[in-house]
Amino acid sequence: MNDIAFRPLARSDFPLLARWLAEPHVARWWNHGTSPQAVDADFGPSVDGADPAEVFIVLLDGRPVGLLQRYLFCDNPGYQDELAALLPVPAPALSMDYFVGVPETLRRGVGSAMLRRAVAHCWRDHVSAPSVIVPVNAANRASWRTLERAGFARAAEGPLTPDNPIDGPAHFVYRIERPTS
Repeated sequence: MNDIAFRPLARSDFPLLARWLAEPHVARWWNHGTSPQAVDADFGPSVDGADPAEVFIVLLDGRPVGLLQRYLFCDNPGYQDELAALLPVPAPALSMDYFVGVPETLRRGVGSAMLRRAVAHCWRDHVSAPSVIVPVNAANRASWRTLERAGFARAAEGPLTPDNPIDGPAHFVYRIERPTS
């Protein structure tokens, strides 16, 4: 796999982000508006530091190809409570949302390489995080298979509020633990 890196999302990335969010393979699962106002409303608070979620542009050999955001469950207590019905969620655990936005890079291992690198950065940047826990809609096979290829294990399954209202509530919850050695 080529070099995967991350850089913080900037407002200058918003037009690119809007294009990616409009790509059919992203729009199906992310269900975000793509107007400048919608992208600003959804991602501007993180860029400005008002939302503690960390949002990154994923670079493949220096070229933007995707998006990754990570956040602590303790910063999202409602989400933590919803997941707690399916499995224990430690407050300092992290979660991630992600997509590969460039269609030509799909099905080439970029997603799983991106997640492996992101997990390594989680351990480095969040030393008290015991795990990364990622719920994914059960119908989103590409996403949960990518998590498996990145080393995540399915830890639970059950109903959660879907990101896209056209989806059912069935979710798989994946988890990866901080290495002990």
